[in-house]
Amino acid sequence: MPKQIAFRMNLFPGQAAEYKKRHDEVYPELKKALKDAGVSDYSIWLDAESYHLFGILTLSDDNTLDKVAELEITKKWWAFMRDIMAADADNVPVQIPLKRVFYLP
Repeated sequence: MPKQIAFRMNLFPGQAAEYKKRHDEVYPELKKALKDAGVSDYSIWLDAESYHLFGILTLSDDNTLDKVAELEITKKWWAFMRDIMAADADNVPVQIPLKRVFYLP
């Protein structure tokens, strides 16, 4: 059965428009890699007051999302995004897993 996951990331102040612009132009190869890995219904929401980004996505039962991090296109994207959001030393965006506390099917 597919499952949803959610996480929080941090955008640097003043970067909301740039973040949106970059995501409007996400690399087609990255979109394909995510879909091929079993990711669907992926959206990112912004709290403009706190600069928190909230990602929500659905994973197939046989997903290979963990392998996407190893792809060169993913590493290229992360390096491209590094100047506008919190990331670790390897350019991986800092992601805080979120726990679902309510669901209405």
